[in-house]
Amino acid sequence: MFDVGLMELALIAFVAIIAFGPDRLPVLAKQAGVMIRKAKAMANSARDELREELGPDYADLQLRDLDPRNIVRRHIIEAMEDPDPGPPTGGAVLLEGQLPPYDVDAT
Repeated sequence: MFDVGLMELALIAFVAIIAFGPDRLPVLAKQAGVMIRKAKAMANSARDELREELGPDYADLQLRDLDPRNIVRRHIIEAMEDPDPGPPTGGAVLLEGQLPPYDVDAT
């Protein structure tokens, strides 16, 4: 998710030890853990409230399903998997060599 490797984590830990000192580092790590737990609880609460308000049709809703990138990706994959629908309905099929009608007012 963040593309942080072992070397980057080691560098971050080294800078944290130098900046904050070994005495304050456990306290800061504990505070960071508490903040992460609170953020996760808030996200779960928002998800549960959204599920409750949308009704039983969306009981399996995940917050990542609301990401616009995932929505577009899912629709593109569905469109690519659909069989060829054939010519569009509602219009006349042109014969070979026949030109489509030209509307002067439309241009």
